[in-house]
Amino acid sequence: MQPMAASALLVSGSPRPEGNTATLLGRCRKRLEQHGLSCELVSLHDKDLRGCDACGACYESKDGTCPSISDDFAPIFEKMVNADVIVVGSPVHFGSATPMLMALLDRAGYVARANDNLLSRKIGGPVAVARRAGHNFTYAQLLFWYTISDMVVAGSSYWNVGVARGPGEVQGDEEAMKTMDRFADNLAWLAEKLSA
Repeated sequence: MQPMAASALLVSGSPRPEGNTATLLGRCRKRLEQHGLSCELVSLHDKDLRGCDACGACYESKDGTCPSISDDFAPIFEKMVNADVIVVGSPVHFGSATPMLMALLDRAGYVARANDNLLSRKIGGPVAVARRAGHNFTYAQLLFWYTISDMVVAGSSYWNVGVARGPGEVQGDEEAMKTMDRFADNLAWLAEKLSA
């Protein structure tokens, strides 16, 4: 395959650095790399991320940062801004995405919007993993972030969800694996079309 100039950032919002969310994102990463994209997987498990306090400082500073909160947001947001493709994944915790992932996404949305929509027309899509239920709500919750951020979302042969609880169990979800492959194929296809 012809190498592409596009880059992808995959963000795991799981507190488990090698859990099922990371496994699905790893599958997506591998497939994207086969298409020639340079990829980085960032796990939030060891990051200090505080929620947005709606202070409006990002609108005043206009420098692409969140100047009022000192934590690990800035370097991750910089990676988001520099990536062509952004994929975020979360396990389902009490029916929704993890607080650490939502802290990142809420602040990224505000800072991007305050600075001429820095995430506009980037490509991506969400991934959700659950033991039994909550996939659809969490997938939709994350999908709303993409659409309000003026991003382009790739589809797949099914929603990007996996069924698993114990470590590595998602690898037994054959449909989830095939869905991730098709999702990655579509991301790469979109990246090529939009760069033409």
